[in-house]
Amino acid sequence: MGNYAESSGAKIYFQMRGQGDPLVLIMGFGAEGNVWEKHVVEYEKYFNCILIDNRGVGLSDQPIGPYTTNMMADDTIAVMDHLGIEKARVAGISMGGAITQQLALNYANRVRSMALISTWPRFNNYAKTVYESLKKLRVTSRADDFMELLQLWIFAPPFYENGMNDLRLGQEGAASNLNPQTQEGFEGQLDACIHHDTVSRLSEINIPTLITVGNMDIFTPPEFSKVLHKGIKNSSYISFPQEGHVHHWEDLEKFNRVTTEFFMQN
Repeated sequence: MGNYAESSGAKIYFQMRGQGDPLVLIMGFGAEGNVWEKHVVEYEKYFNCILIDNRGVGLSDQPIGPYTTNMMADDTIAVMDHLGIEKARVAGISMGGAITQQLALNYANRVRSMALISTWPRFNNYAKTVYESLKKLRVTSRADDFMELLQLWIFAPPFYENGMNDLRLGQEGAASNLNPQTQEGFEGQLDACIHHDTVSRLSEINIPTLITVGNMDIFTPPEFSKVLHKGIKNSSYISFPQEGHVHHWEDLEKFNRVTTEFFMQN
């Protein structure tokens, strides 16, 4: 089931899967809600999953940016309000994790618990430069070549030993995508990532929080997640030793298990 909510003049697309208490799922930059598929097949057994296409991608509007993670948290609340959801569990991957932090800070009474996956409280200059370079390279690259570059950032080397076929399929999918993200949407989302900064406010967060990270993540390295863990009291931290930024795919079974267990208990 797909539907739209209005948020600050933009239409935000969402889907619903499963039954039970609400679990809001927020994806990273460039990715639409459907990218949660391998996780939702597990989550929907226990929860009413709300999969959101963030502002700037998929079937949601892609206005000219810049966007902010605050703005995208407002978009998420617009979806919850549209559905009459007062309080929800929330899981956010990468940029989605940055948005989830803003939800917990700006709408504390709306978030029951959260999973922060491969995310960060603030970029250093190296990470900012990586994201600025991605803006430029996307303009000059073919879609499949750009996907290959992104894969090198987000998958850890061990995955390449047995996962080359999956990686090629991802590249082919990018090349054949009939509804690619606009450059405006891409740059708007990256600006939201680059300027996200919650470091000074992390101590305000007082809800059950699970932080997961791949130890081989070079895109949003474990040091970023450790700042989150130190700043958010009573947060749990689970690392994936041989995995990278997309540890949630690289070790799907472990990831689905630990996140489902966390949300069942919180």
